[in-house]
Amino acid sequence: MARVLSGIQPTGDLHLGNYLGAVRHWAQDQHEADAYFCVVDLHALTVPREPGELRAKTAETALALIAAGLDPAVCTLFVQSQVPEHTQLSWLLECVASMGELRRMTQFKDKAKDSDSARVGLFTYPVLQAADILLYDADRVPVGDEQRQHIELCRDLAIRFNNRYGEVFVVPEATVPKVGARVMDLQEPTNKMSKSSESPRGVILVLDEPEVIERKIKRAVTDPTSQIRFDPEHKPGVSNLLQILAASIGGDPVALADDFTDYASLKAATSDAVIELLRPVRERYLELATDPKGAEDLLTAGAEKAQSVAAATLARAEDAIGLYRPSRQNAASQA
Repeated sequence: MARVLSGIQPTGDLHLGNYLGAVRHWAQDQHEADAYFCVVDLHALTVPREPGELRAKTAETALALIAAGLDPAVCTLFVQSQVPEHTQLSWLLECVASMGELRRMTQFKDKAKDSDSARVGLFTYPVLQAADILLYDADRVPVGDEQRQHIELCRDLAIRFNNRYGEVFVVPEATVPKVGARVMDLQEPTNKMSKSSESPRGVILVLDEPEVIERKIKRAVTDPTSQIRFDPEHKPGVSNLLQILAASIGGDPVALADDFTDYASLKAATSDAVIELLRPVRERYLELATDPKGAEDLLTAGAEKAQSVAAATLARAEDAIGLYRPSRQNAASQA
């Protein structure tokens, strides 16, 4: 069985883009692969966070993932910082990575904006991400389209390490869903829907109440002309609505365009589809929130399972790169 791994930052509430582009596919993957999913709280430290807020958002994100369909009895769900091997392997990979390839990461350039005050963690973020993946011998990594470059770096580091020190890591492949992989902001349809959006009106949260979802979609930006067709370049607003509708009901955005003659009916259909899609998620989250200790126990068990795999991979890497481990060498010779 192939192994799958992916993660999500606890930097805000889970939104529709997260769900359609990633989490819903994770829920399917867990039944078809040996699946590992983590809340990557260490990555959230690349920008200033209030400690209490980070802690609370980490727990909320984990609950939302379970509500969205991840079953801790089927997949391995854990919090990144509870498995120290992530940072340990990251250092080994940093000693294999080059400054040049990290400077070429477009996300770093976009977020740092050539500022000398940008945190070092933001620069080395992709290496920690590579460690997250390689620790678990992942064959596939479901990601958003904007993460492709990071997965290519992960592959390069794995291949380079293997060439220098022997076959230690599985070289993963990125998988990007064809429909719903890039949900755009409802108010700025040329920008991806994001937790950091300037206007909350453009972002549908997974836990939004039905009337809030309806209001946000009703006010969504469309286009000056009234023709409805799927054309992301020239008609980004209406194309975004068609993409959301298609991803919500399992249709094709190009074909769905023929079903509507005005924006009002398109928005109404999209609103109804999204509300019904997210209704069971919201209901399950409210149920889980009444038992935070139960969720904490599930995450602890997930971290223990993840660490048993991660520790074995880290030991291979440490041995291969030549770190001094007398107890390990003695045990090997006695065997």
